[in-house]
Amino acid sequence: MAELHFFTGTMDSGKSTLALQTNHNHAARGRSGRIFTAHDRAGEARISSRLGLTHEALEVGRDFDFWRYVVDSLTRGGRIDYLVCDEAQFYTRDQVDQLAKLVDELQIDVFAFGILTDFRTALFEGSQRLVELADRMNVLQVEALCWCGKRATHNARTENGVMVVEGDVILVGDVDDAGTVPADVAYEVLCRQHHRRRLTAARAKAVSLAPEPLPFG
Repeated sequence: MAELHFFTGTMDSGKSTLALQTNHNHAARGRSGRIFTAHDRAGEARISSRLGLTHEALEVGRDFDFWRYVVDSLTRGGRIDYLVCDEAQFYTRDQVDQLAKLVDELQIDVFAFGILTDFRTALFEGSQRLVELADRMNVLQVEALCWCGKRATHNARTENGVMVVEGDVILVGDVDDAGTVPADVAYEVLCRQHHRRRLTAARAKAVSLAPEPLPFG
């Protein structure tokens, strides 16, 4: 029986890496699938991992219809056994409903990957619906770390180096060097305490609150 799987975690927890690995594993067994993404940092119609892996994908806009796409593909003689859906937090409620319908009506496996909450600590629309409908929900075991060394549970947005908790939900920014030179828009992961205090890595360094370096080789 086909199932709707939802894999979730903060930024830096390996969601896109797992999405690409999932596609590889199923394709290697002779299954035919499609890869989808939305607002990936690598640009439109690309899925990318921070480990450097990339793959072409179909871009999911607000008006994209998963049901129509799959039915049209099957009608033209195509074969689809599974869908890999990255950045699923950006999908609409209706689009997640379409994915569930594909699982139930056409027996197509769906593997969705996404962040649970936005920089305001509110549930993303797509993620909320996936929590409500998924047959299986998996929290990724690779733990992202806050600058203090504790497990990161919240995603933070900075604008010109200042952490913000209001603004557009979808706004692509830099995620690699958020603790160094301030970008116009950047993201980093924080523990709940430091997200609540709006204490980013850069601000902690500025006020001399940064902890001793972790004892890693």
